[in-house]
Amino acid sequence: MTLPLVAVTQRVELAPRDTGGPERRDALDQAWSRFLAAAGFRALPIPNHVATALALFTGLPVRGLLLTGGNNLMAYDGDAPERDATESALLGAARVRRLPVIGVCRGMHVLQHTCGVRLVPVEGHISAAQSVRSIFGERVVNSYHRFGARESAPELVAWATAEDGVVKAVRHATEPLVGIMWHPERLTPFAEEDLGLFRSTFATRAELAA
Repeated sequence: MTLPLVAVTQRVELAPRDTGGPERRDALDQAWSRFLAAAGFRALPIPNHVATALALFTGLPVRGLLLTGGNNLMAYDGDAPERDATESALLGAARVRRLPVIGVCRGMHVLQHTCGVRLVPVEGHISAAQSVRSIFGERVVNSYHRFGARESAPELVAWATAEDGVVKAVRHATEPLVGIMWHPERLTPFAEEDLGLFRSTFATRAELAA
């Protein structure tokens, strides 16, 4: 059976080369392909080039959009303007088509920034194990971010927070947009809670009814 496609954005990395300046490379942790396969999907890596990204996203039968981690937003000391532009265009296209979006770490920051949430520097959020309280109970996740928010926009409902009040997960009140600040692809083994979140978010109506 062919697994449904999920469009996956990539981080920008600077890599040295023999002559001239560094190469600006798109990069994706291999763990994302394994995680999405475990959830029942196939990863479609998307380059940080707006025209190509939109052509792939609108021209192929993608189930939804995954905004991955890495690179701060340009508004918060970032260094990858091409990624900001690409993810903004993809998010806009997804919202027009009512396709589901999951934002992870930086990806959740994209959702927050789009909805007018102001991020601030936070401390104590670089950890392989951090306790969060969610509407589903308390659990331990990882955390690798230096910016965050303690408040949210009216349309962006916070459903998980850290002990210091930093928002760790959001869900849009009327659109299929979800954000989490932890990296589910880095957990070994993958957490069933995270796999379930991806399955339910990217499921079709027919699959949900089955």
